[in-house]
Amino acid sequence: MAVPGGLRRQPLLLLLLVGLMHSASAVFVVKDGSGTACIMANFSAAFLTNYNTKSGYKNETFVLPSNAEVLNSSFCGKENASDSSLVIAFGKGHTLTLNFTRNATRYSVQMMSFVYNLSDTEFFPNASAKDVETVASITDIMADINKKYRCVSSNEIHMKSVTVTLRDTTIQAYLSNSTFSKEETRCEQDEHSPTVPPTPPHPSPTLAPEIPSVHKYNVSDANGTCLLASMGLQLNITYEKKDNTTVTGVFNINPNKTRFSGSCTAQLVTLELWSQSNTYLLFQFGKNASSSRFFLQGIQLKMTLPEAKTPTFEATNSSLRALQATMGNSYKCNAEEQIQVTKAFSVNIFKVWVQAFQVEGNKFGSVEECQLDENNMLIPIAVGGALAGLVLIVLIAYLIGRKRSHAGYQTI
Repeated sequence: MAVPGGLRRQPLLLLLLVGLMHSASAVFVVKDGSGTACIMANFSAAFLTNYNTKSGYKNETFVLPSNAEVLNSSFCGKENASDSSLVIAFGKGHTLTLNFTRNATRYSVQMMSFVYNLSDTEFFPNASAKDVETVASITDIMADINKKYRCVSSNEIHMKSVTVTLRDTTIQAYLSNSTFSKEETRCEQDEHSPTVPPTPPHPSPTLAPEIPSVHKYNVSDANGTCLLASMGLQLNITYEKKDNTTVTGVFNINPNKTRFSGSCTAQLVTLELWSQSNTYLLFQFGKNASSSRFFLQGIQLKMTLPEAKTPTFEATNSSLRALQATMGNSYKCNAEEQIQVTKAFSVNIFKVWVQAFQVEGNKFGSVEECQLDENNMLIPIAVGGALAGLVLIVLIAYLIGRKRSHAGYQTI
């Protein structure tokens, strides 16, 4: 998502690298109740942040300090079979959290989050706000069970106004013997790819899954509800596989395995979805003051595709004009709508009903139907009209024919 002032990454890349060179790697260990280690992590981390000051937005870089420590809120998960978490704290209330999940063969850092305190002048000098902010993102950090994840190269995790860069990373969760395994899974960044890859064939579409379940989303703040949305979501992603073939995958958002949140401001309303399948999906709603209308302004996606040549798929578009309605009213469409976000990514929205900004009494306002529904209503009307016209023509022809037949038998 775009940040005011922007993260000027190229000019600051050198600063990040210098910071990593001066940042000593630290080993962080999470133990269960019996003192057995279940998570071990050894890495250097640099942070690039963008925040507001009295003179405008500012970029600030700092490294994970050597006195950072593991918090007691870290946990192993019961019998290494459920989610586990590593929480690293430093400074005045800053925490970097790695949330792990696993299946039968692999484990991953499903979500990385960073909580930072803008009142800490050591890391955020001259910050105009003194709030505690939270940002989060899925990651491409994953490894085989009973193997350590190893990545010498820099790995950037972008989280809105913060970029965390890990380097010389060794991580292992769900440990079996309280130490790093000798076997390892190397990161994609460390792998050498061919200089000139072969030309991929045209995308081969895959069969679409079932229609996604419709779920109701609600975003509120202290002033009340700013977003009501009811919809089913399906993602269409075109990507290149490791064998250099190009495919189009179709993925449903499962509400039962997805958590959501959002934010309310005067000019922007957001809805954020985090799926257990390593998917982060963001909707941004804006408004036009002159026309008094709201609309879907932006969509951002970050998703892990394990079979893709580049496992982390990212796409964003902040110049959309979809799902529009008058402020105070709601937009509704029973027909399936497809929103093209980028050339490689589109979203299918099913049975959408949405209202942003002015939501009274936590209920949808007057409905403004989509053009697709209006067209669908016109079809039966047109067919009915045509049938009525046909019946009328047949009736007139019958009456004329009958009159002529009677005329042939008149008395002379």
